[in-house]
Amino acid sequence: MLHAEGTFTGVKDFNIYYQTWLPGEEPRTILLIAHGFGEHSGRYQNVVNHFVPLGYAIYALDHRGHGKSDGERVQVDHFTDYLKDLKTFFDIVRRRHPESEIYLIGHSMGASISTAYASIYQEELAGLVLSGGGLATENVPPRTGPLVLHETLSRDPSVVEAYVNDPLVFHGTPPTGRDSAMVQMREQLPEMANKIRLPILIMAGAASPLGDGPRSEALYERVSSPDKTLKLYPELMHEIFNEPEYPQVLEDLEEWLTSQRRA
Repeated sequence: MLHAEGTFTGVKDFNIYYQTWLPGEEPRTILLIAHGFGEHSGRYQNVVNHFVPLGYAIYALDHRGHGKSDGERVQVDHFTDYLKDLKTFFDIVRRRHPESEIYLIGHSMGASISTAYASIYQEELAGLVLSGGGLATENVPPRTGPLVLHETLSRDPSVVEAYVNDPLVFHGTPPTGRDSAMVQMREQLPEMANKIRLPILIMAGAASPLGDGPRSEALYERVSSPDKTLKLYPELMHEIFNEPEYPQVLEDLEEWLTSQRRA
């Protein structure tokens, strides 16, 4: 496995950090990861360790204001800045691997970014995989207390401890300037989702206090893809790739990717 790091110039000349994990030979399939709010590309090692030995390549960026990328922490002026950065990143990957198929994998906030991105650029993608995302819905159970984000992630205490102590993870209060940008995104997402017609796999932990199950079901009903799959895990929390059952989750993802190759 070959690991490399790099940067590219994003919107407003921000330096956007990314990582790659490559197999020993030219990959047939590339998984391009868009991470969630407050975290970074380095938290997907379980995905890397599962798929790279199978011959897949992994590319993952740190969104602006996240991880090792430039910008005020978690601030974004307009949600399309995320999409423009992701498009620049995709084009870099495509130039490096012109013959490989590329699947976009988005988690949480990254799932929303990926949904919006796919509604515009779906012709360039082989498929879309979303984890812990979805659309706003009235079916989300009400919270019984204040939300503590790290308590929603995983039932594995080591995952929670690593998250809490990770200096690249944002633990503060989001800047107020972020709110309007993300409200616009949430408002436009249902219409964007309706435009999606490429193969899509929607995965979620139904035990997530964030309402990942109902929100994923709402997204599944909204997308127009003739080839769409919804996979809910009753006992799992928000970060299904970091739950104790992650090997089964990744096997399910592998099975879906293999089925797309045969299609």
